[in-house]
Amino acid sequence: MADPRLNSVHLDPARRDEFRRARDALLSARGQHTHYAELHDIPPPEADSRTLVERLGQQLPPDYDYAVLDKDAVYPLKVGLNTIGRLPDNDVVVPDPFVSRRHCAILVHSTQGCELHDVASKNGTFLNGRRLAGPTPLVSGDEIRMCDRQMVFIRKQDPAQADENEVTRAD
Repeated sequence: MADPRLNSVHLDPARRDEFRRARDALLSARGQHTHYAELHDIPPPEADSRTLVERLGQQLPPDYDYAVLDKDAVYPLKVGLNTIGRLPDNDVVVPDPFVSRRHCAILVHSTQGCELHDVASKNGTFLNGRRLAGPTPLVSGDEIRMCDRQMVFIRKQDPAQADENEVTRAD
């Protein structure tokens, strides 16, 4: 197994099989470029090796293109796998007893784009009010809900805005 954060030994046998299927789908969705970037990218110097929480209001740290935010903090997302759950070794730690240990994950692709995966959580992951049925692409402004916890996915700039800015500068 490539990522120790996705260990399933703590689950009962029925849930373990479900979790392993979800984990395999998540890891295979990375693609070669994203997996390579995940292995070889050097995190910014201020980055913690585990949970990175920046209390910056609504600002995204300069070295990151993607983040999720809640009412208290901004959680920058790195290229590759970003786990969300209540265990302290998740990339985004949600201290809530109803949130699963590994509740969901956001996969940030090296070639632009992100997708949300439920990692066989007990209470489900919801995107814009709908329960996830499988991996789902994320768009800036999407609301992610885990139990009573709500987060909003943001990106620095959507590709359409970047194209618009290029046209404006060319005029």
